[in-house]
Amino acid sequence: MNVQQSIPPLPVIAVVGATGAVGIEIINCLESRDVPVGELRLLASARSAGQHLPFRGSDVLVQELTERSFDGCNIVFFSAGASVSRKYAPLAVAAGAVVVDNSSAFRMDPNVPLIVPEANGGTIAPHAGIIANPNCVAAIATTALAPLQRCWAITRLNMVTYQSASGAGAAAMDELRQATAAAVNEEPFEQQIMPHPMAFNLFSHNAEIDPETGYNGEETKVIAETRRILGLPRLPVGITCVRVPVLRAHSIALSVRFDGFVSPESVRDKLSNAPGVRVVDDIENNHFPMPCEASGIEDVLVGRIRTDLIDPTGQTIAMFISGDQLLKGAALNAVQIAENLLAQQVTSQAA
Repeated sequence: MNVQQSIPPLPVIAVVGATGAVGIEIINCLESRDVPVGELRLLASARSAGQHLPFRGSDVLVQELTERSFDGCNIVFFSAGASVSRKYAPLAVAAGAVVVDNSSAFRMDPNVPLIVPEANGGTIAPHAGIIANPNCVAAIATTALAPLQRCWAITRLNMVTYQSASGAGAAAMDELRQATAAAVNEEPFEQQIMPHPMAFNLFSHNAEIDPETGYNGEETKVIAETRRILGLPRLPVGITCVRVPVLRAHSIALSVRFDGFVSPESVRDKLSNAPGVRVVDDIENNHFPMPCEASGIEDVLVGRIRTDLIDPTGQTIAMFISGDQLLKGAALNAVQIAENLLAQQVTSQAA
């Protein structure tokens, strides 16, 4: 860690995009996880400046984001989109802060660590002042995959995602609520955020499609980031990303091929003791991970653990997982990165 990025025990922490869905969850995570904070600085666009948001019994003023907003900051969370991160994150680093960026701006930069603490938290250092928070699907998936990778080499991965409205922001969540109410009441409703009806419907993820490959931007991001987090740059990954009428938890159907025979029992055992994972695999009662149960909790739910019958060698395991897109898929993962930074600072000072 650079000298100018030394973090004090009670750091000045800023949140860029504080009034957005992820920004609000970052604030909530800082409070619920009792992260040490000397000062909390909330930053947003001029349109949102002047609001107050609660934090530890007080109301904190939301300030307009400017080039001077980072003076005295030690850790800055960015959750306001890639263009904002590209412009302002280097300014925060120059002011002496460590940036935890939730956008796609730096995820594939070889000089920027891409971190899921349960998967590759040990690779946070070295960094040059910016640490990237992964795509929500990649974060949720690798939380479940990493403990298996430590036991058996992963040789192929297939995914189908069922992605919630929260991945498109607070406005999309509001639109889903309104669209659902209109559909129930048989009233007309015009979509403003999503390109297709959300209520009682699902559709291919609305990211732009590459005409050469047929894959959309979300799918290519997940492929690249999953490979990077797992440290498997040539891992064959197949994926289809789908939007579903769920508010805030993503679900993923996974088929994972290993380099040898792996039993469902051994996978279940490893995941039962894995950090950030909760096994929900009640075959008798047909109770498996559901987004309604994953919403609002920190753990990634994993179940439907079974041998994939398409592979007669017994080397492929199928499973179904669900995780809160706003938490493990975004805000919680970012706060865990900051916690790791603080822990490393304490360790280095003790040494």
